Amino acid sequence: MSSNRSVVGKNLQKVDGFKLVTGRPAFTDDIHIPGLLYGKILPSPYAHARIKRIDTSKAKALPGVHAVLTYKDVPRVPHTTAGQSWPEPSPYDTYLLDSKMRFVGDRVAAVAAESRAIAEEALRLIEVEYEVLPTILEIEQAMVEGAPVIHDEPDSKGIHDAQHNLAGYILKEIGDVEEGFRESDLVIEREFRTQRQQHCPLEPHITISWLDSDDRLVIRTSTQVPYHTRRQVAMILQIPVQRVHVVKPRIGGGFGGKQEMLLEDICGALALATRRPVKIEYTREEEFYMARSRHPQILNIKMGVKRDGTLMANKMTVLATTGAYGSHANTVQGNTGSKVLPIYRTANMRFECHVVYTNTPVAGAFRGYGCPQGYFAQESVMDEIAYTLGMDPVELRKKDMIRLGDIDELSAQLGEGRKGLPRHIRSCGLPECLERGAAAIDWVRKREEYAVASISDRRSGGQRPPLHEPGGHLRRGVGVACSMQGSGIAGVDWAAALLKLNEDGSFNLQFGAADLGTGADTVLAQIAAETLGVTLDKMIVCSGDTDFTPFDVGAYASSTTIISGGAVKKASEKVRDHLLRLASKMLDVPVENLTCRDNQVVTKCECEKSVSMENLAHFAMYKEKVQVMENASHWNTDSPPPFCAQFAEVEVDTETGHIRVIHLVTAVDLGVAINPMQAEGQSEGASAQGLGYGLTEELVLDGSGRAVNPSFLDYKMLGAKDMPKLTTILVETDEPLGPYGAKSISEIPINAPAPAVANAIFHAIGVRFRKLPIRPEDVLRTLREKESASPQRR
Repeated sequence: MSSNRSVVGKNLQKVDGFKLVTGRPAFTDDIHIPGLLYGKILPSPYAHARIKRIDTSKAKALPGVHAVLTYKDVPRVPHTTAGQSWPEPSPYDTYLLDSKMRFVGDRVAAVAAESRAIAEEALRLIEVEYEVLPTILEIEQAMVEGAPVIHDEPDSKGIHDAQHNLAGYILKEIGDVEEGFRESDLVIEREFRTQRQQHCPLEPHITISWLDSDDRLVIRTSTQVPYHTRRQVAMILQIPVQRVHVVKPRIGGGFGGKQEMLLEDICGALALATRRPVKIEYTREEEFYMARSRHPQILNIKMGVKRDGTLMANKMTVLATTGAYGSHANTVQGNTGSKVLPIYRTANMRFECHVVYTNTPVAGAFRGYGCPQGYFAQESVMDEIAYTLGMDPVELRKKDMIRLGDIDELSAQLGEGRKGLPRHIRSCGLPECLERGAAAIDWVRKREEYAVASISDRRSGGQRPPLHEPGGHLRRGVGVACSMQGSGIAGVDWAAALLKLNEDGSFNLQFGAADLGTGADTVLAQIAAETLGVTLDKMIVCSGDTDFTPFDVGAYASSTTIISGGAVKKASEKVRDHLLRLASKMLDVPVENLTCRDNQVVTKCECEKSVSMENLAHFAMYKEKVQVMENASHWNTDSPPPFCAQFAEVEVDTETGHIRVIHLVTAVDLGVAINPMQAEGQSEGASAQGLGYGLTEELVLDGSGRAVNPSFLDYKMLGAKDMPKLTTILVETDEPLGPYGAKSISEIPINAPAPAVANAIFHAIGVRFRKLPIRPEDVLRTLREKESASPQRR
């Protein structure tokens, strides 16, 4: 699809690759600032408490301490930490510093000192007397009549029902689900539970702030949302936006956790108080419970089908917790419905969700943004439907899946974007994803070879032979799961780009998009280079700086390639048109007979004439006396979904419960791959996180709301030796709304590894798991319970 292109569709080296692999200064902390102070935050030791008395006099008297801030010293401005477009859809329920603590780790005070050790000693010297309040730690407790009210402050805004700890509520329906269930031959209803997952970026949250020579607050920070951060900090600190300059260097991993304004406000407040540079960096332990995590959910899903597998109704009811504050509360959970239910066609869909406050670490944006929870439930039930009907799970999905030309009406009511904008499916490679993925894992043969039970066994209740019979204690199975995502937020996300020709024929490309390790700078530069007919080395990229780049909403919602790339392509086309007009003068050839390629403008006819970009630049600057420079903005009224089919092969040890994923195949429709190698890297990284979500990762809290495993030793992520064979298949389609046909890829492969593995486990041992993560002890306990209840043991 991209064979006739010279830059797009090619595996070109990252534009920032050399400085990263050679260890040159690139990240937030790779800077030396004279007079730097170290900031630290005093975390609340209680999940729910009110400050009765706080005395900072001893801390302030400690030599080397330059500032100690409490709620008494800073403006009280309700806000959200969610990095979203204004007006943010999240509640304004958070304060720079407050007198009430709502989770273990909430901010009590902040200090700035000459060294980290002095800052930590100052924290120990702060005397705090708390009134400890009753806590809510479990999701089901939050709305019980008489439960403690977590947000009883009068000045918060946008909370759905504070008295019942309800941060948000969603109810949307198309058609009539109850009528659909009445028309169904089979109805299956199940409950699923998902856990807290932490982002675990290699680089924790870090911010350095100082006042420049013009008395402006400079914030150098590891963020996905520079422009949103600038707006939020200005509002919280009550200073003009023009006095805030946000700089985003390279980011050592974000995964959605840095679509959040977590340290920039308090670091800025300390810089203003001391008039010295201040750095705050979370320790690894603090990153676990003071940053953000994935929203835990309890999902009830009910699906009705005809005997031939035709889906008649799909109903999902979700109870989720946002933790102590409502960051991304409604939008994440809205995605659990809007990007999950419509992948299978039915006229009857209903989604209802209560999002509650609890006295637990705050949840927020995380790669997949509500979809991994929903797909775990829906894909598990789809597999159960196929098993009950005696259908191949792949064939059932082919029968019911969304198709090219369909209109997703649910998204018009439920999506993150402007309401009333239904999603049109203009490109869809899901059928090919299923075909190629099934072939790659040898689906047909292995389904038969690893079969859980014969058809006669299924009809008699699906009982398995005793585990000691053929196959021994190691059982294998294969499973499949499908998913879709989005590409930007329709009608909301937008971006701008600026392109300038230099006199040597190179180009300055400036955009506000935030490359968080995803290769965005490279992909956007490839789009510009392709449009201008130049090689990638001619592009000089400047990104993520609010003083020197035009506006961009930031890196989230899988928007960068399609939204920021759209702006870059428009600006590049305007520059190209300008170059062709100049070349027409130089070559005395009509514009329509000229084109750009190989770092020059050439004629299309046989009598070839050409002018290099360098000579053209000299002609423009010194003869015509004009700067070739253009800018453009871009936004979409739709969010084209990428599609994905993932196949897992597992081996389960029935003596220990150990689950080994042998092979994970990911076939993904990403539109056109701008840089295929980078796309494969994104797919594999997301798949690894999805496997961890399914099998090992969970931030566990004790009975007081304190994290018990806030370290890489105790929080179990999959290591290199744990990873299966990964096969990534890029299925290219041509998306009309994307630059050169591109859609997104960075999020979608995280959605379906968990259900694919769960379905493969069922195929292997005949047991379904509806709670994540699926641990060996869960497998072993369930197998023993099953064996003790089987007729052979009675």
